[in-house]
Amino acid sequence: MAEVRAEIDRLDREIVALLGQRMRYIEAAARIKPTRCAVRDEWRKNDVIDKAAAKAREVNFPERLVRDVYEVLVEGSIAHEFVKWDRRRSGEE
Repeated sequence: MAEVRAEIDRLDREIVALLGQRMRYIEAAARIKPTRCAVRDEWRKNDVIDKAAAKAREVNFPERLVRDVYEVLVEGSIAHEFVKWDRRRSGEE
């Protein structure tokens, strides 16, 4: 059991590192998008979630779980992007 837990912990560290990299791209998007209303893009949100769900099916991972996780991830990313967009436009960044 200790080996299994150690591997789960290792994977969790890798996942969080990848999520950090993903967030840097969200921040880049906040710098690029010309208007605040461009931050929320429902088509793109659905596309990201659908692509993650397709990968889940491919690797035999519960699709519903991926959709739920990605809903939270994408909404959190949008919220973070709004904060970055607003700060940049106000001169705080």
